[in-house]
Amino acid sequence: MATDRSLATLLRALQSPSSEQDASRLLGSATVLLTLLSNPLNITLLTFQLLTAPAIWFRGNGVLTESRILGVFNAASLEKILQEKTRQAPAAIQAGKGLSKEAWLKAVVQGADEKSPRWKHMLVIGGLLLGFESHDRSGLPKALRRTLNSAMIKATNLALQEVKDIGDPSRASISMALGYVFDVLDTTAKSQIQHDLLLPLLVGTMLFSKLGLQWGYFLGMMDVDVLQDANRKFGWSPSSPSYSQMQHMASGPVFASFGGLSRLVAFCISNVKDEHLVYKTSEDLVAFTRSISTQWHQNKLSEVDVTEEQVYLNEDSIRKSLPLLWQILKSTLFAVVIMETALLGRVIRDGVKPPLQAPFVATLALHTLRYLSFVAFRHGQTALSQYNYVYMSSVDILSSYPSQAEAFLREVQCQRSQSSSNVPEHPHERYNDLFFLNAAEHFALCLPKFIADELFIPAASRYLKVGNDRRLLESFEAAHSVVLAVFSCPQNHELVTKYLPFYITTLFGAFPRELSSRQFRLAIKTLVRITAPPSLISETQPILPSTILEMVSSRVHDASSEHLLPVSNHGAGRPGSTQSDKATLVLTLMDSLPFLSIIDLQEWLSLTADSLNSIHDPVMVEECRQRFWEVLSNGEMDVARAQLCVQWWNTKGGRESVLHGKPRIDDGPFMSGALGEISKL
Repeated sequence: MATDRSLATLLRALQSPSSEQDASRLLGSATVLLTLLSNPLNITLLTFQLLTAPAIWFRGNGVLTESRILGVFNAASLEKILQEKTRQAPAAIQAGKGLSKEAWLKAVVQGADEKSPRWKHMLVIGGLLLGFESHDRSGLPKALRRTLNSAMIKATNLALQEVKDIGDPSRASISMALGYVFDVLDTTAKSQIQHDLLLPLLVGTMLFSKLGLQWGYFLGMMDVDVLQDANRKFGWSPSSPSYSQMQHMASGPVFASFGGLSRLVAFCISNVKDEHLVYKTSEDLVAFTRSISTQWHQNKLSEVDVTEEQVYLNEDSIRKSLPLLWQILKSTLFAVVIMETALLGRVIRDGVKPPLQAPFVATLALHTLRYLSFVAFRHGQTALSQYNYVYMSSVDILSSYPSQAEAFLREVQCQRSQSSSNVPEHPHERYNDLFFLNAAEHFALCLPKFIADELFIPAASRYLKVGNDRRLLESFEAAHSVVLAVFSCPQNHELVTKYLPFYITTLFGAFPRELSSRQFRLAIKTLVRITAPPSLISETQPILPSTILEMVSSRVHDASSEHLLPVSNHGAGRPGSTQSDKATLVLTLMDSLPFLSIIDLQEWLSLTADSLNSIHDPVMVEECRQRFWEVLSNGEMDVARAQLCVQWWNTKGGRESVLHGKPRIDDGPFMSGALGEISKL
C-alpha cells in the first residue's frame, strides 16, 4: 500500500540527523501518516520513532522540538475528529478510517513506552487531549477521557521524579506541556499532581530559566542597543540583536503558555502540602521582581517619562519596538499578580501558621508590587481587580501588625536616593515614591503619630510643592490624599495644628491649576470635618472650621466664572462638567455644611446662600441650587441640624434667598427700632 511505502521512507529518514527544515518536513509527513495508517502496530511504531528519532532530537533548540511534537499529535487528533464528521472523504483517507478512535488512541499511547523519557510521554498524551478536548470539543467518551487524564497525570508525576538539577532541559518541556493541557484536565486529575515537586519547577522555568524571563536580564542586554540618532533622539532599533532575541522569547512556547502556566502555579500554591514552599515562592517572586526592577532602572529607556516619549524617542521605537517590550512586561505583571493572589489566598485560607508568616508573606507581596510599579503605574494596571485584591489584602494583613508595617515603610524609604528632600528626576524613582504614598495613605490609621511626622508628611510635602507638572499629577494627588489621611486619624490631632496652615496655603495655591473641582471640594470638606466637633482639635481651636470656610468664601467674589478645564487624564473631573472656579467654591461651602456645629451652621446657611447669588450663569446656578437642596434634604444632616435647616428654609428667608436670589423681608412698614409683628407687649 502507498501508506506503508510512505511509512518505510519516513522511518529511514528519521534515523539520521537532518537540518531544521528537513525536521519540519518530516514532522509534517508524520502527522499525515498518523491519520492514514490503519495498522495499530505501524501507528505505535511511528509514535515511538517520533519520540526517539535522531533526525528530530539531535539538536538543542530549547523546547521548539517539544512544542512541534505536541503539535503533531494535536493536529492528528483534530484530523481524526474531522474524519468522523465528514463521511465524503478521498479513498486514501477512507482506508484509514477502518481503525476506530479508541483503537487509534490506544495504538498511539502504546508508542510512548519505557524506552523513551516520561516527559516525552506528556507531549504525546497532551497533544491528544488538546486535539480532542480543548475549546469544548468533547471529542472523547467520558471513560476514554478519564483514562487519558489519568495517563497524563501518571506521566507527569513520573517525569517530576526523574527531573535532576535546574539545568535539566526536561523542566521546560514539563512546564510547557502542562501549561497547554492544564485547562483541559478535569478536577480529579489536577488534584493528583505532585504539587510539591511541580511548584518550584514551574516557578524556576517561568522566571529564571533561559527559556523564560531570565531573571529580567533581557532588559539589561537591550540597553546596549539603545542608541542616540542624528536628531538627538534615543531609539531601540527593531533590527537590533536584542530586539530579535526578545521577539524569539515572546514567541517561544514557554512564554506563549504563560497564562496557563501562571494559573497552574496558582493551583499548585493552593494545594502544596509543604507550607515552606509557599514562603519560598514568595521569596522567589521578590527576588525576580527586584532583579527586573534593577535591570530596568539601569536601562536608558527608563529615564524617559511616559509623557515625554514623543520628545526623546524616535518613531521606530515608539511604533515598533517598544510595544513588544511593554507587552512582555505587562504579561509578566499579570503572571506575577496571579501567583500572588494564590499566595495570599493560601495565607488567608489556612490562617496564620506560624504567627509571623502572614505579615511576612504580605510584606513580600507589597515589595513585589512595588518592584513592578514602573509597569503597573505606567499603563494603569493598578485598576485590575486581581491587582487590587493582592494590594488591599496585603495592606489589610499588615495593618494588624504595626511593627512590621513600620519596618516595611522604613525599608521602602531607605531605598530612596540620597536627595531625599527633593522630587527625584528619574521616573523609576518617582514610581517608587508614588507606591509609598499610596501605601502610606492606608497605613496612617494603624501607625503612631511619630511615624506620620517622620515619614508620611515629609514624603507628601515633596509633591505638594510641585508646580503644574503633568508628569507629577498622580503623585501630587496621592500626596494630598496622604496628608488628609494623616489629619483624619484621631491620634494625629497635634499634627493637624502643626501642619494645617502650610497645607491650607498649598491647597489654595494649587486650585484650580493642579487640583480638580472634585479634589478641592473633598479636601476642604475633609478639613472641616476634621476640625469640627467632636474632634479633639475643636476643643482648643473652636473657630477653625469657620476660619477655613471664611477663606473659601472670601475668594468667591473674585473667582472666575469660566468653565474649568480638566487638570489631568485620571478622571479628576467628570465629563461635561458645568462648574467654574466660582461655582466650585460655592459647592465647597455647601459640602461642608453638615459638619459644622449648630451655631456655625446657622450663620453659614445664609452666607452660603449669598455666595450662591453671586453666580450669574443660569446653568451653574441651577447645579448649585440642586446640590444645596441635596445637602439640606437627603440625610447628610443629623436630626438637630436638619431641624435648623427646615426653620431657616421656611421662616428665616432661606427659600427666598436660594430660589429667588433675595432675602425674606417682612411686610411693613416699620419705624426704626420697632418690634416685629409677632412681638406683643
